[in-house]
Amino acid sequence: MTATSTFSVALANETATAELMADLALLIGAGDVITLSGDLGAGKTAAARALIRYLAADDTLEVPSPTFTLAQSYELPSFPLVHADLYRINDASELEEIGLAPLPDDIVVLIEWPERAPDAMPADRIDIALSHRPALGSAARAAEITGYGKAAAKVARLNELRRFLERAGFLSARRERMPGDASTRSYARLRNDDGSVILMNSPRRPDGPAIYNGRPYSAAVHLAEDVRPFVAIGNGLRKHGFSAPAIRHADLESGFLITEDLGGEGVIEGDPPRPIAERYEAAVDMLAALHREALPRQLPVTPDESYDIPVFDIDAWLIEIGLMLEWYLPDRGVQPSEELRTDFLGMWRGLLEKPAAAPRTWVIRDFHSPNIIWLAERTGILRVGIIDFQDALLGPAAYDVVSLLQDARIDVPEQLELSLLTRYIKARRATDESFDPAGFAELYAIMSAQRNTRLLGTFARLNRRDGKPQYLKHQPRIWTYLERSLAHPALTTFRIWYTANVPPPVP
Repeated sequence: MTATSTFSVALANETATAELMADLALLIGAGDVITLSGDLGAGKTAAARALIRYLAADDTLEVPSPTFTLAQSYELPSFPLVHADLYRINDASELEEIGLAPLPDDIVVLIEWPERAPDAMPADRIDIALSHRPALGSAARAAEITGYGKAAAKVARLNELRRFLERAGFLSARRERMPGDASTRSYARLRNDDGSVILMNSPRRPDGPAIYNGRPYSAAVHLAEDVRPFVAIGNGLRKHGFSAPAIRHADLESGFLITEDLGGEGVIEGDPPRPIAERYEAAVDMLAALHREALPRQLPVTPDESYDIPVFDIDAWLIEIGLMLEWYLPDRGVQPSEELRTDFLGMWRGLLEKPAAAPRTWVIRDFHSPNIIWLAERTGILRVGIIDFQDALLGPAAYDVVSLLQDARIDVPEQLELSLLTRYIKARRATDESFDPAGFAELYAIMSAQRNTRLLGTFARLNRRDGKPQYLKHQPRIWTYLERSLAHPALTTFRIWYTANVPPPVP
């Protein structure tokens, strides 16, 4: 029997309809099919227009009814979408002519009048049935949302999200789309008369195949499984004097948070984007201050629940860099032999003993430009806002310095990198005479090589497995960073091995 999930909602006007469709937009992705049914004038096209405009982040985007064209395509930031109207369809066989038979699985399909071709509708879909409610006003509508098959879980989650927003007092807030990332999380800015906050949709991470020592990749490399680490680390950062967003409302079980809005001003400028030196200096100072702290391993999530920060260990590092063998090398036409795999992992295991033995601190992990907000109204290191820290670990301080100074998404000139690295070392040395600059520089090179090796594999995987080719453009930059780190004398053997066995990315 096909699984279903259903709930109903009253929509007082088109604004309420737009809010519902914005909430749905947070949860959908390529492959989803959404149908809109109802009588003439029930609001199907208005609902479709609201969804498309939200996904496009453009309130003025022209979204005509496809009654006569039958289908209209949109290249949206997150995925392509086709908006179809089947009112003029006489036979389901006509769907093939407009590219909807079979339905594509790499786009979102939004269909008005699905009842014109009921047998062509997939078993896994979201149905939104709209109807007039004249007793409540001329613009009032009711919507019954039903999820079938695999889509039933998304409809249940949509209902949970709406209830969460109502409890938090933001059900009627204006939604503004925010860019996503490579994860399953999604975000929206909510505005009301009191200002703005950030809605985070963070569903529990799905388990992949248990092929890494009996665990899925996410567990093996200690990625956050749910929203609890974000709450714990965020509270911990603020307690120790750093600018992480305050949490206003939380549903830990469902994975919904409403947090302080730190704004949208970043630490880069220009086209192509480049670092703003003053802001990078402040970020370096913030890291130096963080790494001077005696930081706990266990943090509270609630008064009755705590979170143990995992250790960034050799096994996790090896699994991460193994992505080069699994994804990057095959992408470049190299099928690694067992001998090559053994040599690669053996070399790395020996080298990673040094960072594994180094003093441990909180490693934010992805401390780079997309995750740093500039808070000009604050002073000192409080100007550096941190927004992505749920995957934080205990590990060597050098890792986060690498994340910042070798940003995978923008070019950091080598001269600026060296200047900022020197600034960090001086800041640490100023408060700790035992701090070893040469030893730290070596750890920096090792962690750079590890991180950039992993990123080459990660971005190849995002392209090949997840259909996200946009990440490939970063590989040449990552390769440049990797070459910088391999120039360190401690990595001479690795430089020779990489030169012999690892082709550079396509420019």
